[in-house]
Amino acid sequence: MAAVMEATRTAARDLVRDETPARLRLLASLTAGAAAALLLVTGLVMDTVQDQVRVIGHQAAPLAATSADLYFALSDLDAQATRILLAGDADALAGSRLDALGAYRERGRQVDADLRDVLTISAGSPEQRLVTDLLDGLAVYRQRIGQALAAQEQAARTTGPATPAGRLSDDALGYYTQATTVLHERLLLDAQRLRATSEERLTRAYEAKTSTESAGGFFAVLLGTALLILLVLSQVWLARRFRRTWNPALIAATAISLFLVVAVTAVLGAQGSRLTEARAGGLQPYLELSELRAVGSDAAADTSRYVVSGNLAYYRDDFTGKSTLLTVGDLDSLAGAEAVRRWAAYRDSHERILGLADDGRTAEAVTALTGIRRGDAAFDFAYFDAAVATVTDARRLEFDRGLRAAESSLTGAVTVPVVALVLVIVLVALGVRRRLAEYR
Repeated sequence: MAAVMEATRTAARDLVRDETPARLRLLASLTAGAAAALLLVTGLVMDTVQDQVRVIGHQAAPLAATSADLYFALSDLDAQATRILLAGDADALAGSRLDALGAYRERGRQVDADLRDVLTISAGSPEQRLVTDLLDGLAVYRQRIGQALAAQEQAARTTGPATPAGRLSDDALGYYTQATTVLHERLLLDAQRLRATSEERLTRAYEAKTSTESAGGFFAVLLGTALLILLVLSQVWLARRFRRTWNPALIAATAISLFLVVAVTAVLGAQGSRLTEARAGGLQPYLELSELRAVGSDAAADTSRYVVSGNLAYYRDDFTGKSTLLTVGDLDSLAGAEAVRRWAAYRDSHERILGLADDGRTAEAVTALTGIRRGDAAFDFAYFDAAVATVTDARRLEFDRGLRAAESSLTGAVTVPVVALVLVIVLVALGVRRRLAEYR
């Protein structure tokens, strides 16, 4: 043990003693150590950033988008169920009933797909509890809608060959009321919580990536500057000590190091900027538009609910609140003037339909609500929803493009620094090898 300690002390004295070979070895060791430290930091930072971008792009952002889509799909699911019951089995509204049935099934498949996606993305996370609650509530909702439809069919068989449009039997109305209560007091609230939780996860993922970029960029510049200083000092010292021209190997190592430091900071900044812009210009508007679209769909369903429920004032007030949210919110800035005009047209149709229902002209109210002619409520709402959906899809595509650009900018982000810095270490060794050989 004493011999080992003595040998260590001797090596240390040899390394720092005031002799050219010792100084050269010390300078080369410090330079190679700085390069190794920079290699470790850049490799770790770039690998971490790549993982964080993958989390944002393939977990946090899809979860937030799917949660927003789920909220809309649930809202429109109930709107389509209301249309089915509103049309009844009147021959004149058979086309509307078939269209509503098809849309109800499509929204049901959309809800199921969204829930499966959330389960897949959020495996092992707290969101799974919310999905379980949603699945339980959805089963109850579908059961009540099925019971309402069955009760209405039973009433039609009992009272005659056709049930007047817009009129539900007491049993059907009771089941339908239970279904809409489950939707608004359970399903939509759970969907809102899921959306809020997923957006919080997305925010945390962005914050973690920003923190990594800041710390990584700082240490990369710090260690890179130290490496460049050591390389320049090594060249100056060698040129003066040995009275020779500049060392080609060390010049190459300096150029590679400078390029690497600039490239690392540029890549970190570029992908961060692209992903931030993609969120601000694509994903966030998409989430907000999905919510506005869901509010619009649910508000439109209130028009039908008012007629089906026998002019229950609650649905008039509920529509007013949702319509106000659309008109005084960000609909214009998010979806454009066309969507605002279309919603204003639907709001006028809504008031006209409620006026007909209040006057006891239920059949006319149902015709105005389900008709597909210009000026009918279904026509106006279809155009409003299409206007919002077009912008919503465009925002989602904008985020996807930004995500792909950010991922593309990180291609080789780990491999290139590792190769470059290993090459720097080799060049440093080559640069001092011939000078050390002169002392052998």
